[in-house]
Amino acid sequence: MELTREEESALKGEQGEIMEMAYRILVATGEATDADRLIPIEWAHLSGVNYNTIGDAGEEFLSTISKDARVKVKTTLNPMGFDIDNVSNYNVDDNFISKQLSIKNSYETIGVIPSFSCIPYEIFDIPKENTQVAFAESNAAIHANSYDNLKTNKESAFSALASAITGKSPYSSLRKEDSPNLSIRMKINNPTELTYGMLGFFAGKVGDTSVNISGLGEMDRRQCKAMCGGMGTSGTCAKFLFDEEKSGIEKIDFDEKEMKNVYDELNTTEKGDIVTLGSPQLGLDEISDLTIKLKGRSFKKRCMVFTPRMVKEQARKLGYTNELERAGCEILSDCCTCLTPLINKDNVDAVTTNSIKGAFYLKNSNGVDVNLKSLAQIIEDETQ
Repeated sequence: MELTREEESALKGEQGEIMEMAYRILVATGEATDADRLIPIEWAHLSGVNYNTIGDAGEEFLSTISKDARVKVKTTLNPMGFDIDNVSNYNVDDNFISKQLSIKNSYETIGVIPSFSCIPYEIFDIPKENTQVAFAESNAAIHANSYDNLKTNKESAFSALASAITGKSPYSSLRKEDSPNLSIRMKINNPTELTYGMLGFFAGKVGDTSVNISGLGEMDRRQCKAMCGGMGTSGTCAKFLFDEEKSGIEKIDFDEKEMKNVYDELNTTEKGDIVTLGSPQLGLDEISDLTIKLKGRSFKKRCMVFTPRMVKEQARKLGYTNELERAGCEILSDCCTCLTPLINKDNVDAVTTNSIKGAFYLKNSNGVDVNLKSLAQIIEDETQ
């Protein structure tokens, strides 16, 4: 890789241990991905926040570097393990709470915006087209590349943090122009958000770094998010392209058979003890839509709704949260369906959700069974 004089200086440790460490991460990442240089970025979004995912080693690392490290660019943050406002309502281990708060404080100390959201593209202004960013959250990286006209690789927790500290990222892979070698033809009529999530999951499995999709028609925001969330869980693919006339590349169909294969892989039960909505977290439009769908109805069982704090505050001002709470929803901020200790196999056997991403993590990380349904079906079956 070709480095500038300033970058070489940092790599040699002449700008301190933190900058040396960060540049070592970026250079190693760049060499592994055939980058020829580092380029400036304008925004970093970090994962590695939930104590369930980074553990004691991660908490100690962040505590140590927070003494000296500071971010150079706008830096936002993924969800943590609980909503700080109501964690006392749940049986969360005191050690988990202590360690999670330490992680939160470390990130705030180094200058990270405590957004605790996996949907930064809905709660922050999107930069101009082709802006280089560094997003570690998988659905956010795919959304940035596919719908927001930004450029990012599917970053790791370490590479995104290094980019936040240096303001640089390796110029490789999806940061350059990319041509997919596979086109998927959508062959499902009347798709729901669950269908789009399964399409994304399928595309992530069969695609390389990017994949073309045809036959989609108009999609709403929920369907776009569902596709990104599904793709983010199943492989390294990190970009959708939408070209109905793509030629000269392999074509495969996403049909009823392929959809059933994905459904059967992730749906492990026909009934859930609780309902969860929000993986990725729900934005304001989805909160509004859910409020309308629940008018005059109430959940027959516990329903956890995950949304960013910024969205929850907007929803409260608009009167949405009162209506959702009347319908039996627990509205949680700062956390997400995935990997939260609020849902575990000690007190929940199965969860009903409309999220492919949520289903994947609930099954593989939380260890609970999953009942997959579209939102419309959930409202029909689980409310009265």
